[in-house]
Amino acid sequence: MAALLPGTATLGVLGGGQLGRMFVHAAQALGYRCVVLDPDAVSPAGAVAEKHVQADYLDPVGLAQLARDCDAITTEFENVPAVALETLANMRVVAPAAAAVAVCQDRAVEKAHFEAAGVPCAPHAVITNEIELAAVDPSLLPGILKTSRLGYDGKGQVRVATAAELAVAWEGLKRVACVLEQLLPLKAELSVIVARGADGRTVHFPVQQNLHRGGILAVTEVPAPDVPPEVEKLAIAAARQVAEALGYVGVLCVEFFWLDDGRLVVNEMAPRPHNSGHWTMNGSDVSQFELQVRALAGLPLPQPRQHSAAVMLNLLGDLWFTDEGGPTPPAWDRVLALPGTHLHLYGKAEARHGRKMGHLNITAATPEAAHAVALDAARLLGLPTDF
Repeated sequence: MAALLPGTATLGVLGGGQLGRMFVHAAQALGYRCVVLDPDAVSPAGAVAEKHVQADYLDPVGLAQLARDCDAITTEFENVPAVALETLANMRVVAPAAAAVAVCQDRAVEKAHFEAAGVPCAPHAVITNEIELAAVDPSLLPGILKTSRLGYDGKGQVRVATAAELAVAWEGLKRVACVLEQLLPLKAELSVIVARGADGRTVHFPVQQNLHRGGILAVTEVPAPDVPPEVEKLAIAAARQVAEALGYVGVLCVEFFWLDDGRLVVNEMAPRPHNSGHWTMNGSDVSQFELQVRALAGLPLPQPRQHSAAVMLNLLGDLWFTDEGGPTPPAWDRVLALPGTHLHLYGKAEARHGRKMGHLNITAATPEAAHAVALDAARLLGLPTDF
């Protein structure tokens, strides 16, 4: 398609969450108008877009309205029904495509894609019935049982050590289709974000080293402090390979397990910007959200350049609650007094435990300096300093 030039077009996004909000901000900075479709009357992205279409993702009237209002449309989360993207694609440019998003919506299909793309993933078994449950290879235990669909941030996941525990866990997950993954000894969790245009040009950010707590990303550091160049090269090549095999258009995050024995295996992927890439808003000359806008609009994709070492701290609603009660905003003035701190709050009206409320980026001239300030910020916020 011909490029949709800045200042001349309207871009749409399915989903009104924080990723949609940051997409809208990036698009508006380039001069695009934005329309958000989301069923909630109030949403982070809907609050900042030029127009909010309040409708269900499968509402034909709402989808038709979005198509009329926009020149190209993307999604901010992977669990939007793929059929909605298919419907929109009959009327407007849509990226990423429904077929690519559908792969990311099902862990079993996703792992089959990784294998077909020649990228190793963890040993696993698909469980959809009692026969497959009984046939599970004992070598996969201990493992993690994950629902094939609708699992994120640690939801829909149960650790199991024995066949008996596996059976109980599958029953507890209502016998839905699941994937059992062998529990692997991890050195670190890594991720790579790539952006690919309709012309096949693919660019990437550096490897990101991630720390999760309770299944939710807590800290990202870039450059990855423990990763040697040869591992970084392998991770970037694998992420690009995954995107190429999908014929992907847009921003894609591929997550990896770096094992104690030095092997690198792919964990999962997200067809959108990712929490681990939020540092790019302050540590790179182009952010993951600007690349999402560029890929959707058919603009050139520059190879990003990291200009500052960066640490990202995820900010959950728990920070708004103390022993004395809450919700009360944290002492942002003290945090922002630290050098190189950049606060991004998502405009959510209510703080709740476990809810992603924002993130804090720390940038510095060296990784050591960024790490030191991040530790200071964590102490001020009452966050763990285990990174």
